[in-house]
Amino acid sequence: MPYPTKIKAIGINETGGVEVIQVLEVPFPKVKATDLLIKVEWAGVNFVDTYLRAGLYPTQQRPLPISKEVSGVILELPSDPSVLESSDFKSRGFKKGGRVALDRLGSLQEYVAVDWNTTVYAVPDGISTRVAAAALIQGLTTLAQLTESYDVKTEDTVFIHTVAGGVGLLHTQVAKARGATVIGTTSTPEKAELAKAHGADHVILYKQENTVERVLELTNGKGVNVIYDGVGRSTFDDDFKMIKRKGTIVSFGNASGLVEPVDLLKLAEKNVKLLRPTVANYMVTLEERNRYSVELWELISSGALRINIHTEYPFTAEGVRQAHSDLTTGQTTGKLVIKVAD
Repeated sequence: MPYPTKIKAIGINETGGVEVIQVLEVPFPKVKATDLLIKVEWAGVNFVDTYLRAGLYPTQQRPLPISKEVSGVILELPSDPSVLESSDFKSRGFKKGGRVALDRLGSLQEYVAVDWNTTVYAVPDGISTRVAAAALIQGLTTLAQLTESYDVKTEDTVFIHTVAGGVGLLHTQVAKARGATVIGTTSTPEKAELAKAHGADHVILYKQENTVERVLELTNGKGVNVIYDGVGRSTFDDDFKMIKRKGTIVSFGNASGLVEPVDLLKLAEKNVKLLRPTVANYMVTLEERNRYSVELWELISSGALRINIHTEYPFTAEGVRQAHSDLTTGQTTGKLVIKVAD
């Protein structure tokens, strides 16, 4: 079929506030012999998009369509016969007309081309592209962090900042399924009820309660085995007051700003382990990508992992601006998605 020479995207030409988000006209993607060509249907909205837009995470790509997480339908398979015949390619489950989700910088546009042997994942029957876009990055983040950053197990006590957010609700469900006790924070009683409905045992209203005191009270002064902190600067110092001796702090986000450099001697006070992981570095090999994506889709298909979509936004500059604003001002629970095409 003939494809257009120019396509619509939503993104930025400069960094700044939400006002820099605009409609872009970009060239139809160049398709290499090893690429899948994908028609985008949905995009997920993540804090990393706001970091890229604000310049917190520098990138030279301009213009920059401002989403890393999209899903859609495969229009074309790789044209290289050696790729199509390889066992590795066949193991990925790609087919023309099949659904996929991907993690790729600069993907908020009508079509994308992506090398098959990267962070693109076949989506099984029974899972819509809408759910796939909502689940991919946060779902893979959850599974990798609760397995490799710290292997959550029965009788652990897990602490999750912003427990009613997209990542928080997924972390809660997986931790509870493994038999852990979950303590989390949120801002309102309504969000606390949502977190409890997803398995959280104790939810602290951080605007009304002293988080450190409540955690130590709930743990008889011992602290928690692991802390998952996507907030960053404003919560980081308190993490060291709540962590158990020989516990693990997983700092993975900057919602309140970047964490200041850490004096290593701070870890010696309780023999604490500190990680600053990215999901991309857990999805480097084919084995890793297959392992975690298969687990994610199975959990969703079985109903063991519920994907909560808070709001859908239109594929317009105004819609994407509103999504960024809602996410960064704490107006949401669960996941935000953008409807790119039917």
